[in-house]
Amino acid sequence: MQKSSDKSEFIAIYGRRRVGKTFLVKHLFGDQYAFQVTGLSNVNTKRQLSNFFLALNRFDNELEDEEMPNNWFDAFQLLIKILERNTQKRKVVFIDELPWLDTRQSGFISALEHFWNSWAFHREDIFLVVCGSATSWIINNLINNRGGLHNRVTSRVHLHPFTLKETDQYLKSRGIIYDPHQTIQLYMAMGGIPFYLEQLVKGQSVAQSIDDLFFSESGLLRTEFGNLYSSLFKGHERHVSIIRSLAQKGKGLTRAEIAKKAKVSPGGTMTRILQELEQCGFIKQYLPFGKKYRNSLYQLVDFYSLFYLKFVEGTRASGKGAWLAQVDHPKWRAWSGYAFENICLYHIDEIKQGLGISGVYTEISSWRSNQSASGAQVDLVIDRRDRVIHLCEIKFSEKVYSITKSYGETLKQKITSFREETKTSKSIFLTFVTLYGLKENPHSINLVQNELRADSLFF
Repeated sequence: MQKSSDKSEFIAIYGRRRVGKTFLVKHLFGDQYAFQVTGLSNVNTKRQLSNFFLALNRFDNELEDEEMPNNWFDAFQLLIKILERNTQKRKVVFIDELPWLDTRQSGFISALEHFWNSWAFHREDIFLVVCGSATSWIINNLINNRGGLHNRVTSRVHLHPFTLKETDQYLKSRGIIYDPHQTIQLYMAMGGIPFYLEQLVKGQSVAQSIDDLFFSESGLLRTEFGNLYSSLFKGHERHVSIIRSLAQKGKGLTRAEIAKKAKVSPGGTMTRILQELEQCGFIKQYLPFGKKYRNSLYQLVDFYSLFYLKFVEGTRASGKGAWLAQVDHPKWRAWSGYAFENICLYHIDEIKQGLGISGVYTEISSWRSNQSASGAQVDLVIDRRDRVIHLCEIKFSEKVYSITKSYGETLKQKITSFREETKTSKSIFLTFVTLYGLKENPHSINLVQNELRADSLFF
């Protein structure tokens, strides 16, 4: 995104709620706007127009004698008036939460098309910046628009949550110093969402912060879940039903399984909902190794949603010490393993760098045996173009991990099953990703080819 150009620019910034879209725009432009407005959630067209008109008057008091517009075409004509009177060299127009303006049968998109195509596009000084947490709306109505806005977006910025490295850097910039283990524990609960991380207090441990944010009566993240999905999706109840279903199955569900568990008809509506959830970063679609598209699995990858549904919703636990009281219970062990696996899947580039294969083309998948009685499965398969396949075992252990004799035999059988069922002729490297490393013993020597520690995820 360039702040200087010899033509008008139409910039779309999108990403999950609380990921920092508005902050980015304010950081770039400060308050140097020719016009700025924020859409209102869950109000009708008349209320949106009233809000837009009030914003117009804040930027140009010569509109005091104008009547409030009855439709979006008239509203944008008033915007053109104040922009033509503006003397700034570059006129920045910032519309935040743009999808909320597009209420039912409002004609907003047509009016926006007309504003851009008939006026702004032909100038050299307009910098239209639009934001929205409803990522699917931005993608479908702006970026992939097949009508008057087709190919009109000149730049797009898809903001993603912080990585572990970025999270660590952000915390240090605020004087909050955690070791890699604590940062990973924090990330497992709330991911790299800047707004959530902003709530942390210097001098508190991760456990204290989780107690305050999730388990205190007024904790911000105790009440966030209800607002998170309702603010993004119309008819969000079905979206939440799918999220709840996926939270119960760490390894993922097929479309058919989702339809059954979430009680959503497996047709076009479910396809749209899955696309919306994936575009907003809440779920991810994975294609198991060697399988066709129809066999793909969907997994919940939003750390906050998983933590909330596992430990906060419906719990009686509250107050100081509530989180530590749950540590090491069976539910905690199951969650921590899955959450750490999700962290690794989100940091594939870092894992590749740690393995020294950043420049090698790879395909990422998971694998589950269809034949072995033990139901062997592999958390992460990295299939390299240079005829090597990494079978990655991801283990969340708060001490150096040790392979026992029986587990070693299980691993050998897993490798055998993988080779026989996939019929691969590539070299197979068994790779471990752990918090504190792997203890070298007779059961790991000549079996494990690579190992990565958690600090490798901070590259």
